[in-house]
Amino acid sequence: MTMIAPSLLAADFSAMGEQLRRVQQAEAVHIDIMDGNFVPNLSMGPQMVEALRPQSSQIFDVHLMLLHPLPYVPVFRKAGADWLTFHVECADDPERVLRAIEESGAKPGMALKPATPAEALYPYGERLHCVTVMTVEPGFGGQKLMEAPLEKIRQLKERFPHLVVEVDGGVNEETAPLVRQAGADLLVAGTAVFRAERPAEAMARLRGE
Repeated sequence: MTMIAPSLLAADFSAMGEQLRRVQQAEAVHIDIMDGNFVPNLSMGPQMVEALRPQSSQIFDVHLMLLHPLPYVPVFRKAGADWLTFHVECADDPERVLRAIEESGAKPGMALKPATPAEALYPYGERLHCVTVMTVEPGFGGQKLMEAPLEKIRQLKERFPHLVVEVDGGVNEETAPLVRQAGADLLVAGTAVFRAERPAEAMARLRGE
């Protein structure tokens, strides 16, 4: 079954606890952490993750869109992250970041911007739990999905069958079939879920149910 991870970036920040309860049928919750350097936007910090952690038993899939993720690995793990994903394009040594995530006890993941080839992850693939294929330029929600990066899903699944491959960016009811057909295991969706009148039904449609 295709898993869904609603992106909190599209939630109502004035009522995050209630927003989390509206998507309790989701397998995971996607939490974007932005520093204003690696991406041209700011989002939330570890305090938000820590505040929400007691309110949900769902997987907290924390996406570190940070130029320097290394020092924040233990911070977000302590705050409650289950999966920690960082970008292979970051300024820190990917080997050191990956080792820090492994040592923290979180499940390690790496992300690829749309223009970065799948091969960039090959040296690390056996050690990863998940890979995030970005289908928009990271930094802002509500963008249109780019179809070209979906080819990376097939490449990654063929080489590393164990990986949970998630797609992040522009996923909605129109584009979800393309993403599922490409072989994605998990769909990150923001506005398509949080702006829906009935999020549970919206998530079911994204799964193709």
